[in-house]
Amino acid sequence: MAVWIQAQQLQGEALRQMQALYGQHFPIEVRHYLSQWIESQAWDSIDLDNPQENVKATQLLEGLIQELQKKADHQVGEDGFLLKIKLGHYATQLQAVLSPQNTYDRCPMELVRCIRHILYHEQRLVREANNSPSPTGSLVDAMSQKHLQINQTFEELRLITQDSENELKKLQQTQEYFIIQYQENMRLQAQFSQLSQLGPQERMSRETTLQQKKASLEAWLHREAQTLQQYRVDLAEKHQKTLQLLRKQQTTILDDELIQWKRRQQLAGNGGPPEGTLDVLQTWCEKLAEIIWQNRQQIRRAEHLCQQLPIPGPVEEMLSELNGTITDIISALVTRYKLGPAGWGGWVGPTPPTPVILLFPPPQVKATIISEQQAKALLKNESTRNESSGEILNNCCVMEYHQATGTLSAHFRNMSLKRIKRSDRRGAESVTEEKFTILFESQFSVGGNELVFQVKTLSLPVVVIVHGSQDNNATATVLWDNAFAEPGRVPFAVPDKVQWPQLCEALNMKFKAEVQSSRGLTKENLVFLAQKLFNSTSSHLEDYSSTTVSWSQFNRENLPGRNYTFWQWFDGVMEVLKKHLKPHWNDGAILGFVNKQQAHDLLINKPDGTFLLRFSDSEIGGITIAWKFDSSERMFWNLMPFTTRDFSIRSLADRLGDLSYLIYVFPDRPKDEVFSKYYTPVLCESTPAKAVDGYVKPQIKQVVPEFVNASGDSAPGGATYMDQAPSPAVCSQPHYNMYTQNPDPVLDPEGDFDLDDTIDVARHVEELLRRPVDSQWIPHAQS
Repeated sequence: MAVWIQAQQLQGEALRQMQALYGQHFPIEVRHYLSQWIESQAWDSIDLDNPQENVKATQLLEGLIQELQKKADHQVGEDGFLLKIKLGHYATQLQAVLSPQNTYDRCPMELVRCIRHILYHEQRLVREANNSPSPTGSLVDAMSQKHLQINQTFEELRLITQDSENELKKLQQTQEYFIIQYQENMRLQAQFSQLSQLGPQERMSRETTLQQKKASLEAWLHREAQTLQQYRVDLAEKHQKTLQLLRKQQTTILDDELIQWKRRQQLAGNGGPPEGTLDVLQTWCEKLAEIIWQNRQQIRRAEHLCQQLPIPGPVEEMLSELNGTITDIISALVTRYKLGPAGWGGWVGPTPPTPVILLFPPPQVKATIISEQQAKALLKNESTRNESSGEILNNCCVMEYHQATGTLSAHFRNMSLKRIKRSDRRGAESVTEEKFTILFESQFSVGGNELVFQVKTLSLPVVVIVHGSQDNNATATVLWDNAFAEPGRVPFAVPDKVQWPQLCEALNMKFKAEVQSSRGLTKENLVFLAQKLFNSTSSHLEDYSSTTVSWSQFNRENLPGRNYTFWQWFDGVMEVLKKHLKPHWNDGAILGFVNKQQAHDLLINKPDGTFLLRFSDSEIGGITIAWKFDSSERMFWNLMPFTTRDFSIRSLADRLGDLSYLIYVFPDRPKDEVFSKYYTPVLCESTPAKAVDGYVKPQIKQVVPEFVNASGDSAPGGATYMDQAPSPAVCSQPHYNMYTQNPDPVLDPEGDFDLDDTIDVARHVEELLRRPVDSQWIPHAQS
């Protein structure tokens, strides 16, 4: 169903949010009448940061104008007359964007940005509404009860602020009338001084009248002064209650909702659901800023009224305290909401609250890399003397405000790390366990330089590596931190031990994200992983529910009897699946997480030729074939594991296609039914290979010599094998998956070093530690 059709069915708050997406920048009528055309265009294919894409954006804008004009021309009759004029007017407005006289040459790109923004949020609102667990949830539109309470509080604050505004106007009018009467009293006083110039009789007559007026007016002024003072006290007390409610609302948003968003951001780094945009938080903070600023202006105006007409009393002290409190609230909002999400290579901030912060010139953002200890000192407000732990090139960027989408952002497009300074490591800690963070800093002012703020925010922790061979260990550090960091922690403290179910959740999240598959880890898979990690034989997942896993078990200590850690093995599985085996995993053709004995137990009652694919226990990133064929020599056969390098030479599907005695994929699926769609097209045997420039193209096929003899196939070129098209590369060694181990350990860099300096990459290439060949493996070759 089209998104727009579903969007029209939204109700309550979701409908209001959808309506708020539209305005003069993009009328909702255009979205309605061109909904099908708009949703059929490839808006996401345009790189908004690439000026060369402006041509595509212009073509989309021209198409939009043509469709709009066509729609307007088709309106006939009395009912369509007004619509024809309106749509024609919108077409004219959009046409102005393309005008050569338009000095804003990025308008087509901004229009694309605007439409992408609208479509994204429409889809989100529709998705949230469809996932609502209750039919009556349309009133809440997937918003939690807490979110509803926040919105209700905003409405309460809006009404209170409006009521305060009305009372302030009343106070101002009352004071103005009081001043007029006070001036009248002063005029009467002047008339008294002039009575001496009159005759005695006339002076007595006028004096009596003036005295009566003056006495009456002074009595009124005395009463009105008390009334004014009470008005001022009442207004100050109302502002006190407003600020208490504002502070409570701000605490709810910044201490609860923002922290939860940051937690979702961490989990998204591990492959969890997207943390979502900052739109809701941004809207709340903008509302907070607007209400705070309105109340601040009211307090300032009340102070001005007091200065204009001083009346002894407690009001001056109350207003001074209110002014200090409101300034603290503004500071807390700006410095705690900070600048939005931060990450390596890019940084985004919230929209400036419209009536409060319009930043001209736009602020500049500076990025600095700092260590964990420096981050701790920063949060404790200890002086770090502008220290950093490295040098970042192109680390300053001016923020840009995009009116169409309402975002203020800075994009560090060419930022790179030139130098890093490492701290002394503790105990067995390696360089891939050392955490850094990117500190983003900026300064801006509000209210015409009335208030100046210096804002800072930290990115999620990062690990600096000097070679790709360190990537998997660095990834383990980041995964552990993202998964188990607690809100409000001291940078970057994480528990050393976690419960196994917690780690299962993190591994499953990471697995699905890395492999890009909806097929995650099953209960059986998790049992296998637990057995591997804990060296256990229990086959019940519940037996591990209270077991804890330490960081050392996860990625510091080798598995029993192996020369690699648990994470290195698991990361190798994800890597080979992601690069070469993803479609087969999604098809359910790879059983994967079973050991050799379990594979034999599964195959024992299956017909000959039944095989399964499982991840190797001894080879990082290896996958092996186990199959049943009862012969005089043995019943179960295990092929030496294939690795990423093997699959870059010849695919898994083609290798299986070569082995015609592999007939059924476990449990009973015909092999060709599962894998034939992935076979490389077969060359016709009757067509000889044509020489190109004097060369004849070779062909590669999978051969298992030992099994050929055992199965009775004597002709290597017979029907047992399938001649396949050439693969992209040929290994010069027959057993090409066996590599010489690097005798040198990986050396971690110490102290200061410069990434521009030449490094001996050979000392970092081989982290793949391998076992000697098991005598039970059947070697495979290519011919």
